[in-house]
Amino acid sequence: QVQIMESGGGSVQAGGSLRVSCQASGSIYRPLCMGWFRQAPGKEREGIATIYFSQNGGSTSYYADSVKGRFTVSQDLTLQMNSLKLEDTAMYYCAATASGNGRCSDGPLLPPSYRYWGQGTQVIVSS
Repeated sequence: QVQIMESGGGSVQAGGSLRVSCQASGSIYRPLCMGWFRQAPGKEREGIATIYFSQNGGSTSYYADSVKGRFTVSQDLTLQMNSLKLEDTAMYYCAATASGNGRCSDGPLLPPSYRYWGQGTQVIVSS
């Protein structure tokens, strides 16, 4: 059993920064895919960052073009969001799945590929 919990969302003005965290607990082992997703009202869930944790202790990160250069995910799964825009307003979700056969080692996975999800944390960017 794996539990995922996000925290740290909130409200911020455009141009500001916010940090959201993800805690994963339970039977979760390397190699592992962890992803950050977001979903705005009326829109599909969008993958924004992926981190692949390899068997040998390394990690690799990937970012969507919409957040590249502004968002950074660290190995403790913290998502640092800088230069926030109005369009970054969404519910942010953390997800995890085993990386059998090297999944996500060379690129992000789509949402259906993730087995475990958190409840989400709201981020609101205002003008």
